[in-house]
Amino acid sequence: MKVSIGTPPIDIYGLTDTGISLVWTRCPCDVCYNQIHPKFDPKKSCTYNEISCQSEQCHLLLDEATCSPQKICNFNTGYASGLSEGVLAKEKVTIASTSGQAVSFDIAFGCAHNDSFYFDAMGIIGLGPGPSSFVSQIGSKRFSYCLLPYGTNPSITSKISFGNGNEFVGDGLVSTPLIVTKNLPSYYYVTLEGIGVGDTYVPFNSSSKVSKGNMFIDSGTPQFGLPLDFYDRLVVEVKKQISIDTIKDDSLLGTRICYRTEITNENGLILTVRFEGADVELKPIQTFNRPLKEYEYYCFGITSTANSDLAS
Repeated sequence: MKVSIGTPPIDIYGLTDTGISLVWTRCPCDVCYNQIHPKFDPKKSCTYNEISCQSEQCHLLLDEATCSPQKICNFNTGYASGLSEGVLAKEKVTIASTSGQAVSFDIAFGCAHNDSFYFDAMGIIGLGPGPSSFVSQIGSKRFSYCLLPYGTNPSITSKISFGNGNEFVGDGLVSTPLIVTKNLPSYYYVTLEGIGVGDTYVPFNSSSKVSKGNMFIDSGTPQFGLPLDFYDRLVVEVKKQISIDTIKDDSLLGTRICYRTEITNENGLILTVRFEGADVELKPIQTFNRPLKEYEYYCFGITSTANSDLAS
């Protein structure tokens, strides 16, 4: 997602992530990834203000705030590919609007002076429900995004909208309630009732009783994961309905269901994921993939979360 930060503004391209709340970007540093675009330099912005570690805002925005020798609020956050640390500061952030006029907000963000993230994005745009997230700080009660399929012409961009009245509408779009939970406040939750495999329905629980908010939504998690019992019952039904021998003797594939053939065609097996009030149809190209490009195997993309009762 592109936002502009500072005065004068410079463009930042950050990874959006619904499973993280903090917004941060790389600033000049000795130990960090050599990204393509210039890093944000706070010395060149007249609206940059560091936040004191003794302020209420520091401890409200960060779960574990620390203090620098200069009494500045420090952040330290982990991600899939590494760690990032730096100072928390207030700055002006600008985004485009549907009216054609740019809109600006004053938000707290992390200015990273040390990180081990190895990606060309310039930081993270946290979209989680926490108080330090982008959506919380700009006061948006809702946001929506429409992601184009992987491999789409790069000159065509996906869209993300913030605020009432900007949600996407159209044929085939469905909605399901978000569940608020105090147990894991960093995520958004929905209720997954079961999955249809062709004409056969596999419920989330064998007892058919489903707890509200049994699945968390995290755009930073690449795979669809299910509790082991649900996953095992789903796999049994998938095997029944695909009349092709599975690969059982390749240790590189682990316990995944894999087939030595191209099965991602339009006439293949359809899975229908049933959420509360919403059914989402998944075609084979969305549920089967090749673990490695040079492999002739196509493997089931849904995995098990053996140590959790939650789907993801």
